[in-house]
Amino acid sequence: MAKILITEDEDGLRSFVARALRLDGHETVEAGDGADGLACLRDQPFDLLLSDIRMPVMDGIELAHQAAAAFPALKILLMTGYAEQRERADDLSGKVVDVIEKPFSLPDIRKAVALALAA
Repeated sequence: MAKILITEDEDGLRSFVARALRLDGHETVEAGDGADGLACLRDQPFDLLLSDIRMPVMDGIELAHQAAAAFPALKILLMTGYAEQRERADDLSGKVVDVIEKPFSLPDIRKAVALALAA
């Protein structure tokens, strides 16, 4: 299974997503913002970066840009609850597999991650 980094500033949502992905046998590492997420990416290899777009310190857009530049084979899946934030991800179209809209259900996030990993 895959090793997935989850960057999300909402503790409850981050834990929910991590638990959901572990049900599918994935190994998860969690970070509360983009800067911590980037540090995790530099410390160990990951198959997928699953990041919220809107976060403090470093947002998911900047994290995706830096992650894609440093780790071109890394698959990136973004999440957002804000329509205008989804539009900000348009310039990442060649680097990001997809953007999933919040709120999402357990089956939704599991399916999105499976599709991202298969891409």
